[in-house]
Amino acid sequence: MMAARSATRGSAATAEDVDVPRAGYVPFWRRALGSRSFVAGATLFGALLVVALLAPVLAPHDPSTQNLTGGLQTSSADHLLGTDQLGRDILSRLLFAARTDLRIAVTAAAFPFVFGVAVGIIAGFVGGWVDAVVSRVIDTVIAFPFYVIVIALVFAVGVGEPGIYAAFALVGWVGYARVMRASARTLRSAGWVAAARGGGLSTPRVLVRHVLPNVLPQAVVLLMTEILLIMVAVVTLGYLGLGVQPPTPDWGTMIADGQNFITTKWWLSAVPGLAIVYTGISLSLFADGLGDAWRVA
Repeated sequence: MMAARSATRGSAATAEDVDVPRAGYVPFWRRALGSRSFVAGATLFGALLVVALLAPVLAPHDPSTQNLTGGLQTSSADHLLGTDQLGRDILSRLLFAARTDLRIAVTAAAFPFVFGVAVGIIAGFVGGWVDAVVSRVIDTVIAFPFYVIVIALVFAVGVGEPGIYAAFALVGWVGYARVMRASARTLRSAGWVAAARGGGLSTPRVLVRHVLPNVLPQAVVLLMTEILLIMVAVVTLGYLGLGVQPPTPDWGTMIADGQNFITTKWWLSAVPGLAIVYTGISLSLFADGLGDAWRVA
């Protein structure tokens, strides 16, 4: 009987030590798959990524090869979307432009994401003069129209990819910092944060182990939106001649090159424009789906 009771107590202790999910808890991946926005956005954006990655395989021609005697051709078996004014295959340039613009947008969003999240969390959690300084910097940058300051920075740094990266590194972090600062200020008065501090944990450890995991989902959702914003800005800079430089394919440059033939060869500008719309819809749905999945308790 004593042995049986001991075994029962041991089983109970083991059961208490196991991290059993609370009643009604639904894993994140189930919530995400239950969101129509997430499924649609992930499918559309995933297809775009596959096409961009496989552009060298899918493209029927070299996107930079010119054929001055075969310019402005209509759709044919050899050129499904026709050719531009320099005889370059439009379909090939469209695929490689997706590869270029996505790469630039994701790369340009990486540093602002890391820096903005770090600055925002530290400022909001620590408070005091640190928060005051960061707030003034954020207010100063936000006071200028986004596209105006980006174009000015690209002019100052230089056109092309280096200028794009530098411009977004200087201004792109502000959105993350503002959102993360507000979230961290709310969390610093939470009871579990006070308990962690009372347990002897240092401020950096509390930030990394407890605050960051709670605010990171919101930052990731914002990242999807920022990638879309950066891509639109990259296309705009390409249209103005300040972005990706020829002969590298870019959707903005393709739109600018085709505008002179808009009445006769309207697809030269319409096709890359539709590609931008497709990308915007996919990223917007993906971001909304992520937000819905993380908001559901």
